[in-house]
Amino acid sequence: MTEADDPATEPELPDGPAHRAAAPPLTERQRERRARILRATAQLACRGGFEAVQMREVAETSQVALGTLYRYFPSKVHLLVATMHDQLERLHATLRKSPPTGETAADRVAQTLMRAFGALQREPRLAEAMARALTFADRSVSPEVDQVSRQTTAIILDAMGGPADPTPEQQSTVRVIEHTWLSTLITWLAGRTSLAQVRVDIETVCRLIDLTETGTATTGRGEEAERPPSSGP
Repeated sequence: MTEADDPATEPELPDGPAHRAAAPPLTERQRERRARILRATAQLACRGGFEAVQMREVAETSQVALGTLYRYFPSKVHLLVATMHDQLERLHATLRKSPPTGETAADRVAQTLMRAFGALQREPRLAEAMARALTFADRSVSPEVDQVSRQTTAIILDAMGGPADPTPEQQSTVRVIEHTWLSTLITWLAGRTSLAQVRVDIETVCRLIDLTETGTATTGRGEEAERPPSSGP
């Protein structure tokens, strides 16, 4: 009997992502179970990519009931996007132990994102599965996608030097860098660009950080310089 043929194993879930986002914090036992699920998902994706991640197989590998799996993740897209967040969290922990050493914020962010690429390059099937899930994600996956975005932002801000209260310009720059990183990941996985070109693109977009910092430092003088001269009393 397939998953679709066995509706009794699928619990009723609240409609819409807002209900899931407002769920109470997980207990320690639930966190451990969730971690097992994400580990099983990563293992299956490493072996066979997106197609290898089947909900029943994930449930069996992680030793949880299929209905329990669906309570945590309504679909494999939800599951794989959550796995990407988990992988980024692990990367962030590694980066904190061994932070980038570039002289400028742009250098450090570029180095950080290339280290992330290196980690994904070691497991290309997992990377491809997670990237496909992100491209397939609809509004129902918004909480998981937002978690990925927040984690990526945190990694970039840490590499920049951790501004506690980033300016709107810095926030916009981080978003552009994040979009570029994801786009280069997708095109590289599809075989449409080389790793050398990925490096060039990431280093290029990271230069926006230095431009933003320069603009922020000179805003007051710039505004004064642009003010038209007085025509009289």
